[in-house]
Amino acid sequence: MAHCRPITRALIGLATLAATAFSPSYASAAGLAYTAAAPVQVSNCSGQNAEVEQATDPKPTLEAPSGYIYEEWMAAGCQGIAFSRSTDAGKTWSSPSRVPGATGSTFNSWDPDVVVGPDGTVYAAYMTSNGSQWYPVVAVSSDHGQTFPRVTVLNPPDPKNWGDRDFLAVGPDNTVYLTYDYGPNRTSVTFVCASSGSCGFSTGDVNVVMQKSSDHGQTWSGMYYVSPGFPNSGSDSGPIFVEPSGRIDVLLQEYPLSNVPTDNMGPGVEEFTSSPDGGATWSKPVVVGPNNGTMSVDEWWIDGALAVDSAGNLYASWDTQQGFRFGLGTPDTGWLSFSTNGGNHWSKPVQVTDNAPVPHIMEVTPGPTGTVYVSWLTQVTDSVTGSPGYAEFLRPFSITAGWLTKPIQVSGTNYGDPNTWPGDTTGLSTYNSLNQVVLSWGSAVNSHKSAIYSSVVTFS
Repeated sequence: MAHCRPITRALIGLATLAATAFSPSYASAAGLAYTAAAPVQVSNCSGQNAEVEQATDPKPTLEAPSGYIYEEWMAAGCQGIAFSRSTDAGKTWSSPSRVPGATGSTFNSWDPDVVVGPDGTVYAAYMTSNGSQWYPVVAVSSDHGQTFPRVTVLNPPDPKNWGDRDFLAVGPDNTVYLTYDYGPNRTSVTFVCASSGSCGFSTGDVNVVMQKSSDHGQTWSGMYYVSPGFPNSGSDSGPIFVEPSGRIDVLLQEYPLSNVPTDNMGPGVEEFTSSPDGGATWSKPVVVGPNNGTMSVDEWWIDGALAVDSAGNLYASWDTQQGFRFGLGTPDTGWLSFSTNGGNHWSKPVQVTDNAPVPHIMEVTPGPTGTVYVSWLTQVTDSVTGSPGYAEFLRPFSITAGWLTKPIQVSGTNYGDPNTWPGDTTGLSTYNSLNQVVLSWGSAVNSHKSAIYSSVVTFS
């Protein structure tokens, strides 16, 4: 999850996890027919490539008859933050370009996100550090990602602030929204670093805040406090979605704090909140999946994803760890929950993954009404060689019918080196129709260099 300082975003080996990896076993499900394209490598930047985020624009143009697919990721060889697009349904990709404003390394530019507005405007965001401040940067393209001539810095009000993991969304009126993890005092953050991964933290004045722009990212509002209790709310991640009505939905990763102002963080949970008035007021957060496990303070991947379908059904995915600290031998389980009444109540969590003691990096995106696609990147055993490696999975779920297929191993036989961390996020979006899904992920296939891959899965 988004616990890491920029310097710890370097790709760190996970050799010690290899001995504990094993293949998942799942209950069988109805066999919805599908075709999955072979994975295509998106990145060709030198060095490591990781932490990919994705957006799609299905509107056809002469240049892109099937619409556009956009990918943004951390890339040491592309000066920090890279961007690529596909105009032929993911068959080929443009040469990666540096997102303007990125500071030249993954130490000082991190946590990318990308989104497309209803009018086709592309917004590419990331976090950066400059002097004593950490803050979001948003680059804007009005030509389908060919160029990003406008770059805006969201300057924080405090001189030595904490800033991490940004999320973007665009409303039906093309208002752009950005949430991120913010704290007035970075020295309050205590890092917890593992030998087999990057760093989390055990204390800190962390909060989810939101800013918005009504002029295509030229100017931005001041901060709206999304998580209650600023500056000691304990929330450090806030995926955001804007509904057709304009209601703003946010999924909070909440770590209860004690001993303020030391801000000791306890085991975390997912909470849902919404705003009907542009962020001026927020509903009381509702715990998603209570009594179903918690998240440790030192998990280092982005944990928690939110989706909303055309009928307003909400879906949340996340993973939990048995035990307050995540480490070797700690079971980790991925979950899915849904709400059919606007987030007031949530279903009993559905187990998505096995309990293997490795991260399960979860994503969700809406399908046809009443359905959702769930993806996860995790480490399994190659059935041919018996060696462990990273693999990307996809599975559609129906509120009324349950799982619609068995888990689909979208990455195929391309297993990622278990000694090379593939990144903290993956990409997942619907494309030409709600029956077509695009996935992207990082993996070091046949090397120790992580690359970005993509695949399109079509259901029928």
